[in-house]
Amino acid sequence: MGDPHLNRIKLSQFRALVAVADCGNFSEAALFLGLSQSAISHAISTLETELGIVLLSRGRYGAHLTLTGERVTAQARQVLQLLEQIAQEANQSKGLQGGRVRVAAFRSVATHVLPEVVAQFRRQFPAIEVLITEHYGHLDADQALRESRADIGFTYLPASEDLEAWELFRDEYVAILPPALESRSSKSGAAWVQWEELNQHPLILAPEGGGCSSSVHILQHLLKLGQVPNIAHRVREDSTIVGMVTQGLGATIMPRLAAEPIPLDVRVYSLPVRLERVIGAAILAEALLSPGVFAFLDILKQVGGRI
Repeated sequence: MGDPHLNRIKLSQFRALVAVADCGNFSEAALFLGLSQSAISHAISTLETELGIVLLSRGRYGAHLTLTGERVTAQARQVLQLLEQIAQEANQSKGLQGGRVRVAAFRSVATHVLPEVVAQFRRQFPAIEVLITEHYGHLDADQALRESRADIGFTYLPASEDLEAWELFRDEYVAILPPALESRSSKSGAAWVQWEELNQHPLILAPEGGGCSSSVHILQHLLKLGQVPNIAHRVREDSTIVGMVTQGLGATIMPRLAAEPIPLDVRVYSLPVRLERVIGAAILAEALLSPGVFAFLDILKQVGGRI
């Protein structure tokens, strides 16, 4: 018959446990799942009671898995992944008459590309649900594919070997400088910035790591060209970086699409040596996907080809 307590365990408790393990604390896990912090805490406490073990060590600096908790969380991930596979099997049987498409995207793509794609897709396939999850960077979107939390993800090319990817468009990295002052204005009509002028300003860049590799690409590009950047601030949100540049706190280098909408009074230039990111759509290689996913990919390729 098994342990009667196990019959009371819910999938929502497994989701809460995995979310806390990934986020490192209850508040961020609650935001990720769209629940209250008390609901997450109750789910974990109830799960610990049903299992009769302590899964998380709680403290003022967050929540950390115990050794037993690590093993249980790994098994909970497997349960949730099996559930997603069951859902994929069901969606595949529905063809284009139902089911869902799950998309993992980072902000600049989600903002400027996905709205048109989703609108076209829903006009053609109104019975198929589209679920969009926004991530900080493409590395997080890649991981969502690997963990069967998404069917389609946006990534940088070349993609890793476990992903099958298609190029959608190329996005140039641009230098954004504070509004011009009479004493330090650029040459009128210049299409690109001179290193000397860019180096007059401290740089404001995104943090390294954290699911995004743009900063790494920028630094590698600068160092390869013999430029030693003076990094004054590390700021996660693109809009905040542009706002700081607007206030004269420094300059930045970022993908043009990530910077939009760009304020009219800042100065935007190409770099002396071009740098770009190649944006692609990816699926997990050899994944079992529904016809709806491939229909979404077809529309995505069409829209991406016009950017």
